Amino acid sequence: MCGIFGCILKEGNAAPLIHSSLKRLEYRGYDSVGIATISDGKMYIKKDSGKIDEVDKIVNLDDMPGNLGIGHTRWATHGAPLKVNSHPHTDCTGEIAVVHNGIIENFMELRAELQNLGHTFVSKTDTEVMPHLIEETLKQNPNLTFQQAVLASLKRIEGSYAFAIISTREPNKIICARNESPLVLGINGKGVFCASDIPAFLEVTNKAVMINNGELVILTADGYEIRRISDNSPVTRDPIKVEWTAEMAVKQGYPHFMIKEIHEQPETLRNTLRIQDHYLDLLATFLDRANEVFLVACGTSYHACLAASYMFSKLAFLPTYPVYASEFLEQCGKSVNIDSTLLAVSQSGETADTIGAVSCAQQRAATVLSLTNVIGSTMTRISRVYIGTQAGPEIGVAATKTFTSQLSVLAQLALKLAKKRGKISQDEIDCLEENLKKMPDDVETIVRTQEEKIKQIAKKYVDSKVFFFLGRGISTATAFEGRLKLMEIAYIPSIAFPAGESKHGPISLIEDGFPVVFICPRDDTHKTVIGNIMEMKARGAHIIAVVEEGDKEIESLADDFIEVPKGIPSILSPIPFAVPLQLLAYYTALEKGYNPDMPRNLAKSVTVK
Repeated sequence: MCGIFGCILKEGNAAPLIHSSLKRLEYRGYDSVGIATISDGKMYIKKDSGKIDEVDKIVNLDDMPGNLGIGHTRWATHGAPLKVNSHPHTDCTGEIAVVHNGIIENFMELRAELQNLGHTFVSKTDTEVMPHLIEETLKQNPNLTFQQAVLASLKRIEGSYAFAIISTREPNKIICARNESPLVLGINGKGVFCASDIPAFLEVTNKAVMINNGELVILTADGYEIRRISDNSPVTRDPIKVEWTAEMAVKQGYPHFMIKEIHEQPETLRNTLRIQDHYLDLLATFLDRANEVFLVACGTSYHACLAASYMFSKLAFLPTYPVYASEFLEQCGKSVNIDSTLLAVSQSGETADTIGAVSCAQQRAATVLSLTNVIGSTMTRISRVYIGTQAGPEIGVAATKTFTSQLSVLAQLALKLAKKRGKISQDEIDCLEENLKKMPDDVETIVRTQEEKIKQIAKKYVDSKVFFFLGRGISTATAFEGRLKLMEIAYIPSIAFPAGESKHGPISLIEDGFPVVFICPRDDTHKTVIGNIMEMKARGAHIIAVVEEGDKEIESLADDFIEVPKGIPSILSPIPFAVPLQLLAYYTALEKGYNPDMPRNLAKSVTVK
């Protein structure tokens, strides 16, 4: 879970561009940073633990010679976040430098073998085996080229990786390789670029080349060459034009990416409504044929799947099984078969646990469908059919606009399937479609009218030691997502339950002043939710209710309430009801003095298991 960037420029020094590009990848990892360049046949390296700006103040990352270089922002998987474990890593001679995103599963075995051959390791990372492996390969086969040595070494690596590698032996090349960890190229007339993610090079080019698993890339100032790792055969792939602008990947005047992306949700919801109908129809056709459907995801995407399970059941009469991707193999792996269908949901399309679940299902001949925000990601390439959520780049680590975009697409898919199956009336379908169309306006209204009130609620409860989030029916998914957001960025322990389960244990925690957040749409659960509120109030809880505008009954019971526009159908309620909870988490984090864009121990794209 790291960010890598490399470039070869026809003119000028590479280090300043690598530095600025790493800043745009800082959401992928930020416990250390490093850059390596080559000039006049000599390797230059600067690195240290800490965030990019902190390290730059110490070592001046821009002050490095050479038109070629690689850089890295790290999120630790092997070895503590210390300078010695920072990338780039080198071989014994200092002639080879490597940056890496992923995990080398057999690194202990390789490390022991190389140490027995006399290699000295200085870090605790798995990555360091790669430069030593290339060094040893060249030592034993001196006639090999740099490219050939890298290729031979890759064949000994087990696990996930996106590598960018340079060597003073061939100082005009960068060798890249990919297996399961994201890698993309950027091309323009001034140079060639490689990165973990497209925003890294959007400032300089919008021409991108997606690299697939099992591919090696040779970059020179004149262009790129792609080859298959398995047999060294050439691959032809032209650049695509990226529609994102560089401005989409900056804060645009907001203090944090998270609040910018919360405010972007009306726009992103409108974009989801522009998804071409035949893609929805194709996905719905596969779901209609399935004997069983698993909804597989992690984190926030899992909560979208949980909500979708209610949508598919209530609208299309299709039972679906939401499963945590990390548990899929143990829970469902043996039962999946040719009649099974997986709908995998991942913001990045690179989530390692989700990719692992999909791979398991594919091996058992199941049909794989997917929903992701990154076209060209691994998920899109291994799925039978996929849909992009069209949310644009999400830089904030805590998912906001991608969550509501996922819900919008899943609701459209459930409606498409309902039409296909004829399970609900056309009038009901028309009503739901109209409500989806006005959902962007509803979300805009919530942000405009409720943000200041939510700021005050955050101030009131900022010192609370723990929160409850409770909902019934589909609002259970909303409660789980609200809980996750508060934990992620405000670091307040939070508990979410279906409200009906609260009296089966959790209610024992309630004492005077304990904050309980209730999600309260006006639906069939309304009366029972009122009963749950009364149970909590009787034990001294302070009630924070998210209600429909004009719900005087619940407003009179609540200590604080947040309103959403009236008339939103229950089955669509997670979209608007999630937005106040995102704002509550954001402003609580600010009140506690935390940076909501960089929650500790988390990173945006979880590409390790």
